[in-house]
Amino acid sequence: MKLQGNIVDIQNKRIFKGEITFENGKIISVSEKNHNVNHYILPGFVDAHIHIESSMLVPSEFAKLAVTHGTVATVSDPHEIANVLGVEGVHFMIENGKQVPFKFNFGAPSCVPATTFESAGAIIDSEAIKTLLENPDIKYLTEMMNYPGVLFDDEEVIKKIAWAKHYNRPIDGHAPGLTGDNLTKYINAGISTDHESFTYEEALEKLQKGMKVLIREGSAAKNFEALIDLLPEHFENMMFCSDDKHPDDLMVNHINALCARAVAKGMDVFKVLQVACVNPVKHYKLDVGLLQEGNLADFIVVEDLMNFKTIQTYIDGELVFDKGKTLIKSVPFEHPNNFKTTKKHVSDFKVESSEKKIRVIEALEGQLVTNELIENSTIENGNLISNTQTDILKIAVVNRYNDKKPAIAFIKNFGLKTGAIASSVAHDSHNIIAVGVSDEAICKAVNLIIEHQGGICVVLDTDSHRYKEKILPLPVAGIMSDRDGNTVGMAYAELDKIAKQLGSTLNAPYMTLSFMALLVIPSLKLSDKGLFNGNDFKFVTLEM
Repeated sequence: MKLQGNIVDIQNKRIFKGEITFENGKIISVSEKNHNVNHYILPGFVDAHIHIESSMLVPSEFAKLAVTHGTVATVSDPHEIANVLGVEGVHFMIENGKQVPFKFNFGAPSCVPATTFESAGAIIDSEAIKTLLENPDIKYLTEMMNYPGVLFDDEEVIKKIAWAKHYNRPIDGHAPGLTGDNLTKYINAGISTDHESFTYEEALEKLQKGMKVLIREGSAAKNFEALIDLLPEHFENMMFCSDDKHPDDLMVNHINALCARAVAKGMDVFKVLQVACVNPVKHYKLDVGLLQEGNLADFIVVEDLMNFKTIQTYIDGELVFDKGKTLIKSVPFEHPNNFKTTKKHVSDFKVESSEKKIRVIEALEGQLVTNELIENSTIENGNLISNTQTDILKIAVVNRYNDKKPAIAFIKNFGLKTGAIASSVAHDSHNIIAVGVSDEAICKAVNLIIEHQGGICVVLDTDSHRYKEKILPLPVAGIMSDRDGNTVGMAYAELDKIAKQLGSTLNAPYMTLSFMALLVIPSLKLSDKGLFNGNDFKFVTLEM
């Protein structure tokens, strides 16, 4: 088969009128040839770090949306499903991904559970990591979130890293705010990347010390503006990633949007495309073509090199997206899950107290990090309650793997004036997390999640003091839907809209909520076991 266009040769930094000949999944030749075609042909985009599960889609459905934006491959960390189902969950992702023409490149989850301060559904120890890394489908050791374990030479952590070195697999990092000698020790352990930098200075130090830095722009964490000015000088050691991308966002754009934003800032298109297409392939040794003779036929056709609007996407020579239509078909799949808790009572969410001051989590727009605040409490009949006037709302985390008493805390910046929202997407253990204006609304939302064995939902308090409920069920491990991407994306967008109608001013309230139980990101978070200080790695009291 032959295809003509303006060929973008990233590695040699040239664009020329030419023709590609490809057959049996490989490029036979790339030659110069005059023609009147205006579109551009370039290597496909690669998301260098993403949790497919956060799209709420199984891999086969994720692929159907991703190819519409010119994405041909991902470096996929399956630790979300691994925290629910263990190694079985990793195998589910690999096998489901193999059913469609897309290159997922899964890793061995390094931190299941992420910490010992929460209840997960499974444990993946160093022996399980060894077994996973023996599998050629496993391309790397995923983000080492337990950076204290690296710094203090935790035996299991060191064994996991050693197995990755033994099998010659790259090791991903996760080191928010880590600098100085601690950062040096972390890197010297063999950890090669980081996607958690949220300041220019932090990312620059990591680059100077030999790390690959990923510019992350997801649905909740957005570091593009903070880090993009590093790209012109450090483009050889940077990559683009989403980390977590919700389905409504994935319907709109992917890595192509980051390329467009970078080029709009006047950055060299070849440097931008090296970050978006070439660097992930080379760092992770991916079986993804880069538009050279003899390469796998993975490439895209775009209208121009400003907006990168995709016209066609080819993977292994197969046309998978053409002029607005994805050509990947849906496939059948199982619905593995792990949901054992039973419905809760309103009394389970009460906190008896007479204290005047409490610790409060401050959620920050576009960030996974939070602040710790000391605020005045609001007490009614001896129970700590939400205060919509000061925007200090009750938040709860409910263990979904066992019947346990909910953990309760308070959070600022969610902005709800009525009702509650809840989700079983709660990084990384995926217990149920809910925030609301009353114990009754929170309990309703939590029980709706339990009833459906997973989902995200909203509970509205009507004028007649009756509750209206709406849920997007997530029956696959309690974190993914069994529906197609457009259906899930529209359902999620509707829930997002309702949460904002209830008063939330956050850009992505459900995505932000999902990270409020992520203990490995400072500063103050809530696990099913209690309020946790991520700076000191210890539990703290709610009351002062």
